[in-house]
Amino acid sequence: MLTRKQLELLDFIRLRLEEDGVPPSFDEMKDALDLKSKSGIHRLITALEERGFIRRLAHRARALEIVKLPEAMEKTGFTPRLVQGSRPAAPPPRPAAAFDIEPGSAANAMEIPLMGRIAAGVPIEAIAHVSHHVTVPNSLISGRGSHYALEVKGDSMIDAGINDGDIVIIQEQQDANNGDIVVALVEDAEATLKRFRRRGNMIALEAANPAYETRVFPGHMVKVQGKLVGLIRSY
Repeated sequence: MLTRKQLELLDFIRLRLEEDGVPPSFDEMKDALDLKSKSGIHRLITALEERGFIRRLAHRARALEIVKLPEAMEKTGFTPRLVQGSRPAAPPPRPAAAFDIEPGSAANAMEIPLMGRIAAGVPIEAIAHVSHHVTVPNSLISGRGSHYALEVKGDSMIDAGINDGDIVIIQEQQDANNGDIVVALVEDAEATLKRFRRRGNMIALEAANPAYETRVFPGHMVKVQGKLVGLIRSY
């Protein structure tokens, strides 16, 4: 899944490469996407690179290469709602809240909405629609408010036992304690699954994979949308 801005930037880079043979400058990308600063372009470029859509070439100015396009963009000009991620070679230890559900099993369980896909990697577009429903054990969610599920795409939380393809169960809430794994909404536009840390007036969103950097934002730019309470893994 790509955000609208990520898709716009990827398409803008593609068109410039086709027309001029060279990628646009950061100022040109900023103006084309109507952003106020180049820091937003840096975040979008990093997101596209980490998902494998573009590559930055070292020691060369304005050196961007498109590695691939979303399949639907190639066919129709519109991107599928898919987050590119990589699956660990071997499953890491699972968190204590994890459990398995065999397909078709619904004993002592209830259905909750699966709202779409969430990036355990770089942020993705905030999700606000129901894809379908998943079955969750009553013991996990009874008496604890509203819940929803998200499918994980990416590998930034593998050291917390959260794998690409897992379904995470999220308890809706707007606050979090340090160390909680949360769905964080960044700048009212992008959502990501990360570990929450408050540092004075700043909020750090930490990955559980040393390949990913901790992202730090002013407190007003991050809104907690829910806390991880468990996950479903199908085999």
